[in-house]
Amino acid sequence: MDAYDEGPDARREQPGGSGDPVSRLPEGRARNGSEETGPAAVTDPPGSDEPSPVAATDPLEAEDPAPAPEDPAPAPDAPAPAPDAPAPPAAPDLVDAGGAAQPASTRTGIAALSLRYQIAAALALAVVTVVACVHLGMVFLHVAPANIVTKKHGKAIDDWIYPEFEQNWKLFAPNPLQQNIDVQVRADLRTGDGAERTTGWYDLSALDGAAIDGNLLPSHTQQNELRRAWDFYVSSHDGDNRPTGLRGALSESYLRRVVVLRLAREHAAGRGESVDRVQVRSRTTDVPPPRWSDEQVPGAPVYRQLPWWSLTDGERTGVSA
Repeated sequence: MDAYDEGPDARREQPGGSGDPVSRLPEGRARNGSEETGPAAVTDPPGSDEPSPVAATDPLEAEDPAPAPEDPAPAPDAPAPAPDAPAPPAAPDLVDAGGAAQPASTRTGIAALSLRYQIAAALALAVVTVVACVHLGMVFLHVAPANIVTKKHGKAIDDWIYPEFEQNWKLFAPNPLQQNIDVQVRADLRTGDGAERTTGWYDLSALDGAAIDGNLLPSHTQQNELRRAWDFYVSSHDGDNRPTGLRGALSESYLRRVVVLRLAREHAAGRGESVDRVQVRSRTTDVPPPRWSDEQVPGAPVYRQLPWWSLTDGERTGVSA
């Protein structure tokens, strides 16, 4: 079939017309590159069943390619960069476990800090970890049964624990405390004319109990200050009130200051009077057993009375009227 055959859908015109694409080619050259001209250049070669690839190409499509897209014009409102402005430094990237670079904008925590602050944070965490491990080890050795370490380094362990981190097993002991211990105090007062008088016994433990009773949030001093002061004194003195170690004088001074402050709170000294001496004692009573128990306990209280302590000028100032 020739390229010039007319049909209902044919778009080509006869040769020599104004719309003939072949007539617009250079004269003397066929579309397949040979020197032949005329219709033979656009017809299928004889003896071939397949159309020529050149003849099958639409000359309009081959001659009029699509125009290349033009560069978009810059936005009229976009600010032009300053000619001398330096470019912002690029943030360093991190490399994850797979070897891929991680942008700096996704860092969090310590990784977002600079190298200097990362080193400082790592050192701070290391120090906190070491101190926590040492403290836990000291507390464990303090409450553990006697062993080679506590016998050799017992003083260093006690210096670390006392007095802030003292531990005991009284709550979980096989035989918990079954006694009520009341700490009481009385004072020798000196009046302005030189006379002396002795007050009655102030039950400081009962006063603390009355302040705690019905209080949903009692203070730590109301619950433990007096009790711990007495336990500290008893553990560092023998039955004759003689100190058994280096902490004996410290425990005596601490207990004396606590009871002097309590006397000042109760206004033990009247107008023109001063506290000259104080005396402390404990009153111990056994907790009665339940009704279903056949255990027998003594009902009479047991007292432990300490000697009189003379006050220093600094201790006397807080309780003098």
